[in-house]
Amino acid sequence: MISKNPKSVEKLVELHKERKALIQRRLGEFSQVTPDRYFYELLYCMMTPQSSAEHAERTVGALQEVRFESSDVDPEPILRRKEHYIRFHITKAKHLMKAKEQFESVVKAVSNGSSAFELREWLVSNVLGLGYKEATHFLRNIGKNGGLAILDRHILRNLKRFGVLRSIPQSLSRTKYFVIEKKFAAFAHRIGIPLDELDLLFWSMETGEIRK
Repeated sequence: MISKNPKSVEKLVELHKERKALIQRRLGEFSQVTPDRYFYELLYCMMTPQSSAEHAERTVGALQEVRFESSDVDPEPILRRKEHYIRFHITKAKHLMKAKEQFESVVKAVSNGSSAFELREWLVSNVLGLGYKEATHFLRNIGKNGGLAILDRHILRNLKRFGVLRSIPQSLSRTKYFVIEKKFAAFAHRIGIPLDELDLLFWSMETGEIRK
């Protein structure tokens, strides 16, 4: 387990030094993800909002067992299983079905050489169930986020802790997302930690693990 919640920037930098090798190894693993794995990475990121990462991982495993990508399977009963329950499972099951229909377009989009910013805009505009956080999460998990920020509750809580934000917003509009993302990037630059590494460091502080 990883020590949690340093109280100062100096302690945060120290913790980064402790965990830098592990964090960079995890980021390296993201960059090695091949297109044949994109589908389930996308589904994972669609299921994490309002549900735990552990439940999303278990649900992905269950979907892989029934070969959801190529079979005529209704994912809704799988998402509502008690042992890895996914909140809003009815709506999310519909999103997964739609994602399967349009996945070929997703692969083409993320492989066409566009910038990370352009890819995120395309994903948010074209993939039902993906907001800016989820689209950035997907791009990070396939090694293509290009320094964009995943502004989930863990990140926002730590940005407030270190004075980057005065308060945690109740919701994130497109404009507000971009404003906070720029503040996050400026903070990461000021303390000398790459944004992608600081993202995983914040996650480790909250969860005790360097997860995806």
